[in-house]
Amino acid sequence: MHNKLIQYPAASAKDMHEACHQQMVVFVVDRDEAARASVATLVDRNGWRTECYSTAQGFLERTAHAGPNCVVLDVDLPDAAGLALQQRIAAERSATPVIAVAGKADVRSAVQAMKAGAVDFLTKPVFGPSLLHAIDQALAWSRAAIDHARSVHAIQARHDTLSPREQEVVSLVVRGLLNKQVGAELGISEITVKAHRGSAMRKMGARSLPELVNMVGRLQEPAPAAA
Repeated sequence: MHNKLIQYPAASAKDMHEACHQQMVVFVVDRDEAARASVATLVDRNGWRTECYSTAQGFLERTAHAGPNCVVLDVDLPDAAGLALQQRIAAERSATPVIAVAGKADVRSAVQAMKAGAVDFLTKPVFGPSLLHAIDQALAWSRAAIDHARSVHAIQARHDTLSPREQEVVSLVVRGLLNKQVGAELGISEITVKAHRGSAMRKMGARSLPELVNMVGRLQEPAPAAA
C-alpha cells in the first residue's frame, strides 16, 4: 500500500537485533470502550499482546515499541485526531503500520486514511477474520522493516569506519570503474587504489566485489513495502 523510506533509529546493532525478538504488540486506539474491548479480546485470543488507548494523545505518550507492532486506529477520533495521529506515526514511528477503522463506509475517509499511510481500511463492526488477516500482514511488514533497518544499520556502521579516501574509492568501484579509471579520477596510482580497495573490503567484511556492491546498494535501498 505505502512505500516509503524507513527512518533508522540511532541505536546499536545489538539493540536493534534484540528489538526484533521482542513480543509483538497490537495497539488499539479507539474512543469506544466496547470496540476496544472487542478488538483486544479477538487479538489476545490469537496470541498477540494488546495495549488499548482511548485518545491519540494517550498513545503518543507511550514510548515507541521497538519490536514488531501495529496500530488498529479509529479514524473517527474527535477533531480529526485520527488522521493527525496517522501522520504523526508515519513521521515518527515509520516501522509501525496503521490499520484504519471507521464507523461507516465513507469513501472520503478511506481515501484520506490510505493517503496518510494506512495499510488497510476496515469498517465497523469489524469482521474478525478480516481484522486478523490485516494484523498478521501488518506485523509481518513491521518485522521486515525492523530487520531491514538492523541490517542497514550494521552496514552503515562498518562503512563509517572507512577513511574519506577509501569511501571515495568504494563509491567509484561500485559504479563499475576499473582500478586504473579510479586512479585517474582521483589522481592516485593504480597500486594505491588497490590498497584502498582491499582495506575497504576488509573493514566492510566483503569477501568479493559483488558482495561489496550489494552492501553499498543496501544503504540506498528503501524499506520493504507493505503488502
